[in-house]
Amino acid sequence: MFSFRTTRLEDQLDKALLDGKVGCFCTQNCWDTESGRYMYEIFRERGNLARIFSPDDAELSPDTKHIPFRREDIEGLNAIVVEIQDVGVRYFNFTRDVFRLMSVLLEMEKSSDEDYPSVPSLYIVDHDNPAGRVVEGTMPVVDYEPWMPKVAHRHGLTLGELCHLYYNELGARFALHIISARATDINRLLMPWTIAPASDIPGMFTCLMYSGGGLWNGTNITPGIGTARPYEYFGAPFIDHGAMDILPAPEGVIIRPCTFKPAAGMYRGENCNGYQIILEPGAEYHSLLHTVQLIRWFKDRYSQFSFRDDFFARLGDPVIEEYLKGTITFDIVQEHVKLEEQKWIRKAKRYMLYGEQPYRIK
Repeated sequence: MFSFRTTRLEDQLDKALLDGKVGCFCTQNCWDTESGRYMYEIFRERGNLARIFSPDDAELSPDTKHIPFRREDIEGLNAIVVEIQDVGVRYFNFTRDVFRLMSVLLEMEKSSDEDYPSVPSLYIVDHDNPAGRVVEGTMPVVDYEPWMPKVAHRHGLTLGELCHLYYNELGARFALHIISARATDINRLLMPWTIAPASDIPGMFTCLMYSGGGLWNGTNITPGIGTARPYEYFGAPFIDHGAMDILPAPEGVIIRPCTFKPAAGMYRGENCNGYQIILEPGAEYHSLLHTVQLIRWFKDRYSQFSFRDDFFARLGDPVIEEYLKGTITFDIVQEHVKLEEQKWIRKAKRYMLYGEQPYRIK
């Protein structure tokens, strides 16, 4: 059973929310501007808050990477309310945790002998996508993770729309209810990056660079994790700033040589030479295509450069893989990505819950 609801979570009259045992699966982004409280306080005040599932360390700590839970933690609950801020890119950890939760609910559904009374109803409190409706990249052709739906690198959907898609891909029958992002004033009063979604997504420009910049995490070049500007900065101790170096950069993008010392992550406490990506006002930036050009550039020039073992599985695209290995040219990648983006947009439109349409950068 699926529903899309346009009234606030606290106004829902479902028995599972009013009288049942409720688990809240959330991050710091579940704070409501109108009431000045966190989402789980609704159920604490009602006296039916059974459990809070939240990131495993302090807010914005570099070690806060997932929302841990076990199947036995959700057995016996009547409802699970999810409220996180998705960032528009398929490899965002907290969104992957939500998909894992849905997969566990499906396992419970399949193992139930009755008409699914033991499976909690799932409520998704939706938020706007800080990366907007822009689409980048391709759908993965490999099952890198068992609970990852096949979506583009930058998908252009909200969390609620993603869950709607995954629900259909799973063939699930447990109750899924999406609370509209328009149901409260939070999206009117706060931009979706105002409360940082994660320690490595601190600000306005981060989400525009994460779809490509996240790929650096699969190499031995750091995307500035442990600095104030992750995914805008990237570098490594082995990089030299050559006077004649001209890095690839699309129109509207400036590349500035810089140095930095990460306080966390790869090369913690080490001096790194690298670069800052600066977007000119109004520039439309295709982070994925630019990043694969940069990765190829550094791979061709530095013998120290290396990929992690799972890099190409995470990338999920054999055509881009061949480009990074040096066997095809960039124009082939551009045409391939264009066609795959068009394919993804046609798929994504079937699961949209709001009027704005996804689109690609031309």
